Amino acid sequence: MKKQPIFPFAAIIGQEKMKLALILNVINPGLSGVLIRGEKGTGKSTAVRAMADIMPMIQVIEDCPFQLDPVNEYEAYQDICQNLGQTLPQSPESLAVTERKVKVVELPVGASEDRVVGSLDLESALKKGESRIEPGLLAQAHRGILYVDEVNLLDDHVVDVLLDSAAMGVNTIEREGISFTHPARFTLVGTMNPEEGELRPQLLDRFGLCVHVQGIDPIDERVAIMKQRIAFDEDAVGFVSRWVHESEQLVERIMAARDLYPKVKVSQSLLYEVAKSCLDVGVDGHRGDIVILKTAKTLAAYEGRCEVQATDVRLAAELALPHRVRRQPLMDIPDSIAELRRENSPEPHSVN
Repeated sequence: MKKQPIFPFAAIIGQEKMKLALILNVINPGLSGVLIRGEKGTGKSTAVRAMADIMPMIQVIEDCPFQLDPVNEYEAYQDICQNLGQTLPQSPESLAVTERKVKVVELPVGASEDRVVGSLDLESALKKGESRIEPGLLAQAHRGILYVDEVNLLDDHVVDVLLDSAAMGVNTIEREGISFTHPARFTLVGTMNPEEGELRPQLLDRFGLCVHVQGIDPIDERVAIMKQRIAFDEDAVGFVSRWVHESEQLVERIMAARDLYPKVKVSQSLLYEVAKSCLDVGVDGHRGDIVILKTAKTLAAYEGRCEVQATDVRLAAELALPHRVRRQPLMDIPDSIAELRRENSPEPHSVN
């Protein structure tokens, strides 16, 4: 079956903050994903699916359904082979290795727990003594992106599974006393329309970054969006080919930022600024501070710098804090932390 062309990420017009948040997570999966909130028809799903266009290459063990790294996850692969009764590899060098792009795996809202977690073939296990595993979406998403459209509509039991895997980095399949575990580290990307309900706080906090998107107002940009979409719908292959150069340039910039990130330094004064940003808006815990720091370093690397600047910290705070501020029941997630800072700042004394 011929693969359907994907709308190029580089061809998306507007929504710069959303695109930046997605790019930052490609550069640094340690940011723990992004939640994209906004009304229908604002390009949320298009942008996430287009991430497949800008993903870096990784090495995986050939024919391994768990997307394991042949070097760093060799022991995990041995354990899996032993649990499944397969021949154990003699050494990492003996493995057949292939290279492919990081995957964007989509989790449907109505997916069953077996579809997400995976399942065991109980008949083979009980009758033949053979452990046969049907890997789920979490196995496919390991070392990649797990995309959930309408994440706020997920069933509670699926949310619990995602929370467990996100916290532990592993997924466990358990059926009739038989247990099987495999690595499941993924970047969680969710899109949602706030009008259809909010997220459980436990899941909300698992998203490193959060952006709000809305329709674009300038008429010229709206016309350009129409032209782009019509051109893609009428000749997808031709349209994609016209954006190959820009897409390749973006991938090169992302790979350069990945290499530069470990070298990025942060001054002591900016570390205090990070902490102050969280205290100013009333953030619980320390996850917000850590995410801001990682985001600021990733922003600097994306700009080709080895030193974090104050502007990086401010932008990182805008991306990392809106969904972490303390809110009253039924209070909406703020679109910006600037207003929260004004609300939390003391009233200036009037001068008579």
